[in-house]
Amino acid sequence: MREESRAFLHRYLDNVSPTGFEYSGQKIWLDYLKPYIDEEIVDTYGTAVGVINPGKEYKVVIEAHADEISWFVNYISDDGYLYVIRNGGSDFQIAPSMRCLIHCESGEIVKGVFGWPAIHVRQGKNPEVKQENICIDVGCNTKEEVEKLGIHVGSVAVFEAGSEWLNQKYLIGRALDNRMGGFMIAEVARHIKENNIDLPFTLYVVNSVQEEIGLRGAEMISRRLNPDVAIITDVTHDTYSPMYNKKQQGDTKCGKGPVVTYGPAVQNNLLQYIIQTAKSNNIDFQRNAVSRSTGTDTDSFAYSTTGVASALISLPLKYMHTTVEMVHEDDIEGCIQLMLAAVKGLESGQSFQYT
Repeated sequence: MREESRAFLHRYLDNVSPTGFEYSGQKIWLDYLKPYIDEEIVDTYGTAVGVINPGKEYKVVIEAHADEISWFVNYISDDGYLYVIRNGGSDFQIAPSMRCLIHCESGEIVKGVFGWPAIHVRQGKNPEVKQENICIDVGCNTKEEVEKLGIHVGSVAVFEAGSEWLNQKYLIGRALDNRMGGFMIAEVARHIKENNIDLPFTLYVVNSVQEEIGLRGAEMISRRLNPDVAIITDVTHDTYSPMYNKKQQGDTKCGKGPVVTYGPAVQNNLLQYIIQTAKSNNIDFQRNAVSRSTGTDTDSFAYSTTGVASALISLPLKYMHTTVEMVHEDDIEGCIQLMLAAVKGLESGQSFQYT
């Protein structure tokens, strides 16, 4: 990975962009993308789009989502403790002893910790970690002290954790789900620009908001763009990690390449095109199957308007929705190269409909 790309990746990952408050991350992303696009779009809720070769009748999307899981302050007790609810798929069980950053309307950031009683005083009982018994301590003794810091009901808290490399090949950090996707589609745009690739269609490079609470950003932008083809990238589980059941959750592993998905929302002819593209370009890939839905923005694009030919290319990831999410550098490059090859191989007006 080139140094400029690596620097952008860490700056983008270490920024805080929780669901509903993605602005700062989107700004970092668009600033990096601007040299490689012709136009940009930012919609009402903050989904950002880089446009390459605008104005063509045939329209293709490559897409990721920008938001990360977090917490909303829901109640402030008289003795100065903050109680929270989820904003997205946050995990109560990992919260105790975590440090966090609380974002206030003034723009101030207040540090806090998720406290938890010591093992010595639990009398052999392990209380269930759930919404009503985890809280944030910001070093205040009263509700008034908390409010003077600028914290209020609705303030957003995010775990404090930076990104770094492990064993020189694994990237770890929080919010790799799915700012890795935003990084990868930006790199596709960079390759297109730097290699003077002339596309016969308009390419929208889309970084959607609010995926973590129901694919909402993709739902809005898919209707606005109304593309002919959408290639979505997100993360999927490394099922070789401990406590996974491959019979139930599939057989996918970090370091073995991007994952293509079979499922009702995935248009089969587009999927076969992507698989053939991978084979033609000697890109290792893995396969996964889903049942009713992919659980990704693929579902929103597939079922928008009159239906959009959509497919999903996933990055294998360990420890999803924790502060130590982990991906392999080879898989990052594999996803970038597969999306790039798929886009390069598309023809204007290419139909994936059944005949």
